Amino acid sequence: MAVDERVALVTGASRGIGRAIAVTLAEDGWSVVVNYHASPEAAAETVAQVHAAGGQGVAIRADIGSAAGREDLVRETLSCYGQIDLLVNNAGMGPRQRVDLLQATEASYDEVMAVNLKGPFFLTQLVAKAMVAAPPEERGAPRRAVIRAIINIGSMSAYTSSTNRAEYCLSKAGVGMMTRLYADRLAEYGINVYEVRPGIIATDMTSAPTVREKYDRLIDAGLTPFRRWGRPEDVAMAVQMLAAGRLPFSTGEVINVDGGFHLRRLS
Repeated sequence: MAVDERVALVTGASRGIGRAIAVTLAEDGWSVVVNYHASPEAAAETVAQVHAAGGQGVAIRADIGSAAGREDLVRETLSCYGQIDLLVNNAGMGPRQRVDLLQATEASYDEVMAVNLKGPFFLTQLVAKAMVAAPPEERGAPRRAVIRAIINIGSMSAYTSSTNRAEYCLSKAGVGMMTRLYADRLAEYGINVYEVRPGIIATDMTSAPTVREKYDRLIDAGLTPFRRWGRPEDVAMAVQMLAAGRLPFSTGEVINVDGGFHLRRLS
């Protein structure tokens, strides 16, 4: 690869927010590794859209909730491209069943935490080590010429109580601290770390009729200052801005993409 080429690894990129991020990065010339877990067909469609947007891309199956899956993902990415300049920790899941906090099970807790927090934490560790081991200047480019960053996709659930999906809220609260920890640790290597925190976004996770109807009512009633659903592209544009190095002297920052939900208002 040429020294000025940039490689992004986007987890959970076969659909929704991850797909929008992959395609948006491709529009800016990134080569994109489309990580997926369950659907090779959906991942192939994302790769096709990446190519149509003018970028290069490859799909790699891996379960980031497992150590072996994370190791395979990083190894195959480096085998394909030789470097990783951007990691977007997007893969995530809600509990398979929304149940009251007092009925939450350890099995659901462990599953959600493995995908939403443990997986990103240790995947970031692997990618960070690869970044540190191969600084840009060793690839023939000055450090300032190559943007290196880690962007975690969080959620407004990091600070908003939903007692029927407690494990999800806890996992996203953990992502917030994970962002701060890695921002602190990796700053000396010129690696910026950010969290993009979506609000109510139209994705598969919010597509169930009961969930959709609930949020339609709340948004219409003024839950958010912008009275519309968020779109995956809204999140992707925030990632695009950070990946372009538009905040070079900032790290550990949270970018809210929530229609203003985070504002505390008195009516």
